[in-house]
Amino acid sequence: MSVGTVTTRARVGQYAALLAYVAFLGFPLLWLVATAFKSTQEIALGASGFLPEAPTLQNFGDAIRRADLVEAGWNSLRVAVASTILTTALAMPAAYGLARFKTFLRPVTLGWVLVSQVFPTILIIVPLFLILKQFDLVNNLVGLTIVYVVFTLPFALWMLIGFVANIPRELEEAAAVDGAGRLRILVSIVFPLLRPGVVATALFAFIAAWNEFLFALVLIQDPAKVTLPLTLSRFVGAEGQVQLGALAAASLLATIPSLIFFGLIQGRLTSGLLSGAVKG
Repeated sequence: MSVGTVTTRARVGQYAALLAYVAFLGFPLLWLVATAFKSTQEIALGASGFLPEAPTLQNFGDAIRRADLVEAGWNSLRVAVASTILTTALAMPAAYGLARFKTFLRPVTLGWVLVSQVFPTILIIVPLFLILKQFDLVNNLVGLTIVYVVFTLPFALWMLIGFVANIPRELEEAAAVDGAGRLRILVSIVFPLLRPGVVATALFAFIAAWNEFLFALVLIQDPAKVTLPLTLSRFVGAEGQVQLGALAAASLLATIPSLIFFGLIQGRLTSGLLSGAVKG
């Protein structure tokens, strides 16, 4: 058997495995879309095919009218955007300092990052509630944003440290020899090369805040301030009865902002990767 035949078979196997993986990941989304367009009767029968026999928009209308989906989406969007901006702005200089300067704070900070990721969130929800209550931040979107920033920052910092470490020090040293100050080096050299990491960090922070449920459930009681995950939980009754059509439609609508956000920053991620290339 020739080397070319073996290579071709290996390539076919790789593409087949990749296609199977994509199908595995995409099936829940396809099922969600199909269910969102099915009528209540068709869902109740449960014997119909995968695709809706008579597509309808009734589920979308029910989801928007009954659950105040637009207001909840606006609340989630404000919290997610604010927490994303704050998390990224705080993580960038901190990651640079930890990656470039070897001080006693580095092992302490990295240890804090690791502990924060393995510590069960449910154990601190009551003390967190009591602390925020003293500062009048319970039932407040500002308080919820602060909580998201605090709990997203460790992983965002860990991500950016790796990106900063991959930027060659020689570029900064060459700029310093040419007379550039620290601020000029950061603005003109480091931050442009750090763009892919910043985009990836921003995407992580946005999705984490957009999908978060537990903190919002405990800290928000006002119906006018609930976020989208809390609104989606209303489609599940107290006895476990689920309004499956409306829930599928609402869930599908809830994914749109994340897709739009990813679409907007995807170009910046690609351009950042290209501009960050260093020729040897």
